[in-house]
Parts: sequence; structure tokens; C-alpha cells
Amino acid sequence: EALKGGRGSDELTEYKDAFDKSWVYEELHAQRNFGPAQHKFGNFIGSAFAFVDINLFNGKLPITMRDTTPDHATLKPADQSKKIDYPKPDGKITFAKLDSVFLSNTNHEEDQPCHLTLKDPNVPLEVNLPKWDEPAQRYCPAGVYEVVEDENTGDKRFQINAQNCVHCKTCDIKDPTQNINWVAPEGTGGPNYPNM
Repeated sequence: EALKGGRGSDELTEYKDAFDKSWVYEELHAQRNFGPAQHKFGNFIGSAFAFVDINLFNGKLPITMRDTTPDHATLKPADQSKKIDYPKPDGKITFAKLDSVFLSNTNHEEDQPCHLTLKDPNVPLEVNLPKWDEPAQRYCPAGVYEVVEDENTGDKRFQINAQNCVHCKTCDIKDPTQNINWVAPEGTGGPNYPNM
């Protein structure tokens, strides 16, 4: 409406009011306590609270819970965590990350600047690898980040396969040192789901 009225460069003050009156706001507002309840009370009690809030009160309880700890600050060091030995993907129920990236038709032009950069290139191997076993190689759903070891020398390097990025921004949220800088790539880059 602002563009039609010739106010394209003005601040869209009406947008927030229109959003607050929309079905989108209503749905999001009703679900606002689900995640914080899980984090605060655990899966069992948090789920019970969320069930009561969402199903019995239609998300209209007069309280709004908040997560006060950023997600990247909740990662436990590797020596305090049990190592998970994931079974190999069977290609029927479970699939390899790169097979799923292929199905998303993800593509970035080869000559564009990398949209994933590191604030300090030493952090992945000097800080994240010893403390958290470099979690980016596990939390990234597209296999963008990997620690590559040279077969001859045993030297390790941190590799960013930005071509695989599906733009989920998990790295921007979960990186424990907040060292990864995710910026929007050039237009038309990223996943292109044809059936959506």
C-alpha cells in the first residue's frame, strides 16, 4: 500500500500494526512459550506446560516466557558430552547430508565472494576443535564445515564448502565463539526447491 501511494522511501509505520492484526502474529503468539518451556522445565514438564498453554488456553496465558541464554552459550565442551556414533545412512529412511543438499538444488555462482567468513581464521582449530571438537562439522545440516586432515603430514585445516550452504543460518546462531559471519549471498544463490 505504501508503494502504491508513492511512499516507497518512507518508514512503513503501518507494517507493525498490520502484522499485529494478522493471522501470522496470532499463530506465533500462541506458540511463544513452547521453546522456552522446554528449555526451562525440560522435555516432560515443559511439554506438559506447553500442552496446557496451547491446547487448553489457546496460547492466551497471561505470561510470556523468554530464553535469556543465547543458544551458542549452551554448548557443552566435548569432554563433558557422550560421543554419538551415527549409523551410516541406508538411503531409504536415512540419507547422507550431501544427498539431501543435492535434492535441494542448492547452487551458488562459482565466481561470487564467499558469503561465509570467519572473524578469526585461527579459532576453529585453536579454540573450537580442542574444546568442542569443532561442532560446526556436526550442526551444519549441509556439510559446509569440515576439519580436513592431510594424510601425509597429519596437519589439520578448517574448510568451508560454501557451495553446499542451504541458508539455514544454524552456524550464525550455534557457533560457540560467534566466529562465523553469515551474510546474504548474491541473488538467486542457495537452495531452489522446485516442488514448493
